[in-house]
Amino acid sequence: QVQLVESGGGLVQPGDSLRLSCAASGRTFSNYAMGWFRQAPGKEREFVAAISASGRNTAYSDSVKGRFTISRDYAKNTLYLQMNSLKPEDTAVYFCAADYNGYTRVIANYDYWGQGTQVTVSS
Repeated sequence: QVQLVESGGGLVQPGDSLRLSCAASGRTFSNYAMGWFRQAPGKEREFVAAISASGRNTAYSDSVKGRFTISRDYAKNTLYLQMNSLKPEDTAVYFCAADYNGYTRVIANYDYWGQGTQVTVSS
């Protein structure tokens, strides 16, 4: 089992920045690829970013590429999502997830999920 706990969400204005954290415990953090996903009201959960177990490979959705950065700290067993130039359409609940079999954009491939943290971008 891997336990994941997100934090760092909040209410910000358009153009602001926010950093989300995802603290992992349980199994060995370095064995898992990690991903960030989000779900807006009335919409399906969607891929945001992923990072491989080694940290050498990353992937982003087109909607966040160039604005968001995914990273991980093995000493702290923590995954991060730095979000810059936030837009109202980034408003959603953000989830982190762990995938033992390799990093992917596919939601169904992820084995463990956090409870989510709300990000609201509004003036």
